[in-house]
Amino acid sequence: STFKRPVGAFAAALIDQCGLRGYRHGGAAVSEKHCGFVVNLGGATCADVLALCDEVRAVVKEKTGYDLEKEIRVVKA
Repeated sequence: STFKRPVGAFAAALIDQCGLRGYRHGGAAVSEKHCGFVVNLGGATCADVLALCDEVRAVVKEKTGYDLEKEIRVVKA
C-alpha cells in the first residue's frame, strides 16, 4: 500500500471517494484496480511517483480532512 491506514478510515476508500482512481502524473497513476497503490504506466520517474503522492495527499486532505501518511520509503542511492 502506498499510504498508511489513517485512524477510522481506509486510505484506498478515501482516495476513491475523492475521485482519484486512475489519476495520473507523468507515467505514474493511482491504480484502477485498487486505489491504495500507485502503478507505473511506463516510464514513470521517482519524481512522477512522489508528485502523484503529494497531489493525492493534498486532494484527500482538502476533501475529507484526513492527512494521509506515505507508507513507502524513498531510498537514495
